[in-house]
Amino acid sequence: MVGAASLAPAALDGLESAAAPSSTATVLYDDRAVTLDRIRLDPGGVSDALWIRKGDLPRVNGFELKPQGACRADLCIPIPRAMQRGDYFNLTAFAKKARQSVVAEPGARVWSFGEMQALGGGFIASRIAPDFTVPDRAGRPVRLSQFRGKKVLVVTWASW
Repeated sequence: MVGAASLAPAALDGLESAAAPSSTATVLYDDRAVTLDRIRLDPGGVSDALWIRKGDLPRVNGFELKPQGACRADLCIPIPRAMQRGDYFNLTAFAKKARQSVVAEPGARVWSFGEMQALGGGFIASRIAPDFTVPDRAGRPVRLSQFRGKKVLVVTWASW
């Protein structure tokens, strides 16, 4: 006869291993890639959730955790307790709270985070892209501002 107490340690071991530190991950944000040497899997089993060490947050997106929330310069976003577990912080939940787009490939251990609207310039609200200059096919510089007032399709490509 097996009692519930003898089964509990095995069940708890399974839960602990699901939330135990895992291998490295790469976070793409703001034109840089940050490699994290320790992440945790989501305790609730959400496959694309990324739990990072609280100390890694400033390297990833410039925020740091304070009693009033996650802060960067004079902007602080309140953080609910559910987004923190010990030394770990749920970066994907924070991104959703900050209305930041997230693309995850958990199998490859890569998470990409878009621009935060709260930090972005006025071009998001105005729908006016920042000015930039690129060469045309003849090598002459062309500025985006030359097309102000017209609809423009900008196509980009990267080999990586």
